Amino acid sequence: MISRIDLRGDALPEGGALRDLLPRADFDVAAALEKVRPICEDVHHRGDAALIEFAEKFDGVRLDQVRVPAAALKRALEELDPAVRAALEESVRRARIVHRAQRRSEHTTQVVPGGTVTEKWVPVDRVGLYAPGGRSVYPSSVIMNVVPAQEAGVASIALASPAQKEFGGLPHPTILAACALLGVDEVYAAGGATAVAMFAYGTESCAPANMVTGPGNIWVAAAKRYFTGRIGIDSEAGPTEIAVLADATADPVHVAADLISQAEHDPLAAAVLVTDSPELAAAVERELEPQIAATKHVEDRIVPALSGRQSAIVLVSDIEDGLEVVNAYGAEHLEIQTADATALAARVRNAGAVFVGPWAPVSLGDYAAGSNHVLPTGGCACHSSGLSVQSFLRGIHIVDYTRDALAEVTHHVVTLAEAEDLPAHGAALKARFDWKVPGQ
Repeated sequence: MISRIDLRGDALPEGGALRDLLPRADFDVAAALEKVRPICEDVHHRGDAALIEFAEKFDGVRLDQVRVPAAALKRALEELDPAVRAALEESVRRARIVHRAQRRSEHTTQVVPGGTVTEKWVPVDRVGLYAPGGRSVYPSSVIMNVVPAQEAGVASIALASPAQKEFGGLPHPTILAACALLGVDEVYAAGGATAVAMFAYGTESCAPANMVTGPGNIWVAAAKRYFTGRIGIDSEAGPTEIAVLADATADPVHVAADLISQAEHDPLAAAVLVTDSPELAAAVERELEPQIAATKHVEDRIVPALSGRQSAIVLVSDIEDGLEVVNAYGAEHLEIQTADATALAARVRNAGAVFVGPWAPVSLGDYAAGSNHVLPTGGCACHSSGLSVQSFLRGIHIVDYTRDALAEVTHHVVTLAEAEDLPAHGAALKARFDWKVPGQ
């Protein structure tokens, strides 16, 4: 079912050559961009009317209004299964512990006597958060978006999730309950590119946002790319990924279960095992079959995901080569299941999140580790981070110099301005003093 890539023997190639050998899903955002462009512009010109028409076209339901009534949010929380509510509350509690610790504090540096630079951190004014609602329902994504925005101090938070025909055009009730639990009362029944366009342009019922975050399908990613520059985004999230770096000490039952856990998201989900143990590879292959047979979403998600070009077992000569491979791959989720997992995890350079040892599976991070599960995909972990409080903050430098401190550095500024052929830059300082070149 799952293919093999054998990188044993010869020295591993470097950089892009190694990345090109590794499995990856086809995810052509550029092609999708041309399809979302007219959708986004229709929302721009017709506002709520366009959102209502697209909900009927894509979700099969005719909406009376796009904004979810407050009574629906209240009812969803009241009717929520008590066990699900308790689990959501614990997830929120743990996420707050981690994200509250990420808050940044203002810091002033004295550069010279009389000259200081202060960096203060200011939250964005308004954010639009997206919770997917296609193949699965993701109240956990509500938590992962809302908690860091709240802990950053964002004053205005709105959330969108696709309309569901089964629930009369409202988003899934568990999504609504999670919003109510978190105190988010501005919720919209809008999905995919239409939701991003609603937040970017604003409509009659929804004020425009400064930033849009949250995972989604290729249409969400394409819309984010379309609006980059107009709004801030977290990332162009692609299909989910798990990579497991394991040696002979790993339990094949655990490894197989973890690969399946991500494969059940989507037929494009990537599941990659990197190991120096052919015996473990064979044991995992044997273990996959009975575990898959015992679960659901088999034919529509798990089998296509594990048998697709994006998934593979990668054999390496040793764990050092394995570390090189996972750093080149830059997985959204990386599990380290080796004898020295803690030491190896400390050497990982590229990953959205790292899960150490047999008792920290990716599923824990999806729900209740306290970490955030909105993470970079498609190898973007080599330059991007997961969602955090920092995502919603802007650093602003405040420059405060006295007359004497400015006078002391004016000749350097004038010299550099003239070297760049920008004499007016220097003149702006000279105008403040009876200035002449030192030594003349």
